[in-house]
Amino acid sequence: MSDSTRTVQHVGKVLKSRRDCDPENLVTFYDEWAADYEQDLNFLDYQGPDLVAELISSNFSGNREAALVLDVACGPGQIAKLMSELSFKRFVGIDCSKGMLEEAAKTGLYEDLKLVNLGTEPLPAQADTVDVVAMVGALQPDLVPFSVLREFCHVTKPGGLICVTKAQHRTDPEGFTALVEKEFKLLEDEGLWCSVDVKKSDRYIRDASLAGQKDKQDVGFTSGTAYLFRKPLV
Repeated sequence: MSDSTRTVQHVGKVLKSRRDCDPENLVTFYDEWAADYEQDLNFLDYQGPDLVAELISSNFSGNREAALVLDVACGPGQIAKLMSELSFKRFVGIDCSKGMLEEAAKTGLYEDLKLVNLGTEPLPAQADTVDVVAMVGALQPDLVPFSVLREFCHVTKPGGLICVTKAQHRTDPEGFTALVEKEFKLLEDEGLWCSVDVKKSDRYIRDASLAGQKDKQDVGFTSGTAYLFRKPLV
């Protein structure tokens, strides 16, 4: 199904259902959305995966074909698609949604795909074994807890990269972004990672809280930021 079949009304209805979804029903919601997820976000001109792929590519100096990329909350596989075009070849994807993992499997890009409930189950990787960790779009109040960031540091090799995004959603609780950045700073103060680069986009994604209310070209953008960190060598 092409993006041309989507309408603002359809995408807006889906996103309203997401906002209204109880936490205990989120996995079911994403399972049901999986087949249309990527095209719906493309319809909203979602830039998160592109920002992350660009940041990682610009700052990675090792052997791309040998590097192991842990794609956290991988969804249907947007990051693997983009990074494979930049010569990265090895991907392991994890997600809480079986439906999303089934879509990711169709890309044929992943060495392994694992069903993991982030925050309640440990990351399926040993300490110091991953070259790159990427997580796009999941750092939201009801999705991934801050504790997972510490796990990223644990599984990443010394010198490896960790890249995450945060959108400025109108529906986020007041002060949530400040809490996220405070956690980033805490991990840096503890020596678990160091900041490498920050890339902000004022056109990160069309405002999901307004989608469905007007024509697509009239729906404004939400800003978003990609943060890149490196695990210290010692």
